[in-house]
Amino acid sequence: GVKRELIIQIAREFAQNAVDTNGRSMIIVGAGINHWFNSDTIYRAVLNLVLLVGAQGVNGGGWAHYVGQEKLRPAEGWQTIAMAKDWQGPPKLQNGTSFFYFVTDQWRYEDTPVGHLASPVEGNSRYQHHGDYNVLAARLGWLPSYPTFEKNGIELYKEAVAAGATTQEEIGKYVAQKLKEKELKFAIEDPDNKNNFPRNLFVWRANLISSSGK
Repeated sequence: GVKRELIIQIAREFAQNAVDTNGRSMIIVGAGINHWFNSDTIYRAVLNLVLLVGAQGVNGGGWAHYVGQEKLRPAEGWQTIAMAKDWQGPPKLQNGTSFFYFVTDQWRYEDTPVGHLASPVEGNSRYQHHGDYNVLAARLGWLPSYPTFEKNGIELYKEAVAAGATTQEEIGKYVAQKLKEKELKFAIEDPDNKNNFPRNLFVWRANLISSSGK
């Protein structure tokens, strides 16, 4: 842990700097706070600290984010409500990079050779395109991918029931068997097939056309 003497020293220096500069003491918040369930509580603690020394609202003082962390702050609370985690186990959320990489056809313009990122001790790479590794990750269950299959999940459910499946486990086995027999494919395997296009996109706290288009 951190020694109490060091905590006291930093607190006093932070406060004294605010006195000497008329409030220009700043706390920069990042992933070290944001990747935890209680991140919002820590944010409130940070806000209290800058309020106590008169730094909040002062140019050059207060608190700030780096690397886009402001969008992560409410993530845990948002997931709890949006994904009904009080009703069921947490869902697997897809990373935005993979989603837009395929649905916007960015994979077509990939110009970084796989070999530049591969470990030299592994020899030749299995695939020559980064997209193929994302497909592999989806097939093996390492990464979620949406839309998941080339067929609507509701239709898959109906097919499984018609085939005699009665429990969630049996339905899962039915789908897994279809994948093994290559009678069912992941949508990510053929992203330009019109059946695999996303049908709904709900944008929360972002602007894909402007500042959040990055």
